[in-house]
Amino acid sequence: MQTRYLYLLRIVLGLSDLALLNLCYYTSLLYARYTGHPAIEGALIYRILLCNFIWLLCSGFFRLYSINTVHSTEAIYRATWRAAVLHLFVFGGFLMINQQAAFSGLLITIFYTGFLTSLVMSRFTGTAIEMLMMRHFAIRKKVAVMGKNSGALRLASYLEGQNNIHFHGFLGEENILVDANGELNASAMEQLVLAASTGVEEVFVSLPYGQMGDVPVLMREAERQCVRLKVVPDMSSAATSFKLSYLGGFPVLSVRTEPLEEISSRVKKRLFDVVFSILVIVFIISWLYPLLALFIKLQSPGPVLFRQLRSGRDNKPFWCYKFRSMHLNADSDRQQAQRNDPRVTPIGRFMRRTSLDEFPQFFNVLFGNMSIVGPRPHMVNQTEQYRGLIDQYMVRQFLKPGITGWAQVNGLRGETKEVKLMRKRVEHDIWYMENWSAMLDVRIVFITIISVLKGEENAF
Repeated sequence: MQTRYLYLLRIVLGLSDLALLNLCYYTSLLYARYTGHPAIEGALIYRILLCNFIWLLCSGFFRLYSINTVHSTEAIYRATWRAAVLHLFVFGGFLMINQQAAFSGLLITIFYTGFLTSLVMSRFTGTAIEMLMMRHFAIRKKVAVMGKNSGALRLASYLEGQNNIHFHGFLGEENILVDANGELNASAMEQLVLAASTGVEEVFVSLPYGQMGDVPVLMREAERQCVRLKVVPDMSSAATSFKLSYLGGFPVLSVRTEPLEEISSRVKKRLFDVVFSILVIVFIISWLYPLLALFIKLQSPGPVLFRQLRSGRDNKPFWCYKFRSMHLNADSDRQQAQRNDPRVTPIGRFMRRTSLDEFPQFFNVLFGNMSIVGPRPHMVNQTEQYRGLIDQYMVRQFLKPGITGWAQVNGLRGETKEVKLMRKRVEHDIWYMENWSAMLDVRIVFITIISVLKGEENAF
C-alpha cells in the first residue's frame, strides 16, 4: 500500500545513502593523503562518478528503494547489506586493478569501513526516528475492516503487520452487509458512519465470491459518507486458493504465485547461471574433461560424453549431456540407474558417487537449456509415464530443469521405484517454483556442494 510516508521514506533513504557514500569516499581520500599515500588526482571526478553509478546499480539490483522493500524494516536491512557487499566487490575490485596497490588497499579499507558503519548507524537512527514520529504524529494512513469473516480476519492480520499504516481495527462483526432485497442493512450503515467519524481514510471489506454483487450498494454508501472502500475478494471457500493480478485493467485469477514470471527475477537467475557456469567451465571442466576422458576411454569403448533426450521447460525436449558412466547398452534411454547396476563402469561409479558425471550439464546451462538450480530433467518416457499418475507432475515443467534442485538437497535423488517418491519430488519442485528467490538458489548450491563433499547415499 503506497502512502505519502513511504514515498518520502524512499526519497530520504536514497538521498541519505548517496550523501553517506560520497562523504565516506572523500574522507578516505583525505585520510590517505594525510598518512602519506597521495591520491591520483587526474581521475578523481571519474572515480567518484563511477562510485555513485555502481551504487545506484547495486541498490537497484536488490530493489533497495522500491515500494516493496521500504514497507518492511527487515527488507531494508537485507537489501542494504546485499547492495553494500556487491558494491564492495565491483568498485573495490576496480580500485585494486586501476590504482597503486598501497593506496588502493588503504582507500578500500577506510572507505568501506566508514560506509558500512554509516549505513548501519543511519538505519538504526532512521528506525528510532520512525518510531518516535509514529508515536507522536499521525504520519500513517488510518484504515479499518468491515465485518469479521475468515477473509477479514486474515486481512486484519496482514494490516496489523504493516508499519506504514495505522490499523484502526474492526468497525463491526456483522458479515451480512446487504439484505436479500439489495438494500444496505443497519449494521453496514453504522460501520461506514463510524469510519467517517473516527477519521478512517480507507475501509476494507472482505466479500466471498457469492456476495460480489453487493459491491455497488456498499460503494455508493461509502462514497456518500466520504469514505474510500476497498473490496478484497475472499476465495477461501473455493476448492483452490487463487492469486489475483491484473491484465490491462482486467482481474486475472491464478492458482499459484510464480516469482520467476517477473522478468527481473528471470534476468537475475539467468545472470547467475551464465556467470557460475562460465567459472566452472573455465576453472574446472577445462582440466577435468581430458582427465576423465582418458579413464572413460581406457575402461569402456565409446564416446566420452553421453547425451540423452530429456524433458525441458514447457515440456520441450532437449539433449542433456553427461560424462558417460556406463558401458554402451540398449536400455540407457528406458531404465534408470540402480544400486550396483552392472552397466556402470568403475570410473563411472566414482563419477556418479561424486556427481562428476553431471559437469557437462554446465554447457547445457550456458546454452540456455538448463539452469543451475531447478527440477531435475527426466527422460521423455518418464515424463509421459508420470504425467498420467501424478496430477501436478507437469507443473514442474514450467521451469527450466536444473543441475541440482530443492528436491535433491532434501534427499529425493536417484532412482524412484515408487510413485510416492516421485510425488514427493514433484511437491518439492512445485514448492521451489512458488518460493523462488536468488538467495534460495545460493542456499541450494551451497547445500549441494556440502552434500557432494560428504557423499550421498542415493548417488549411485
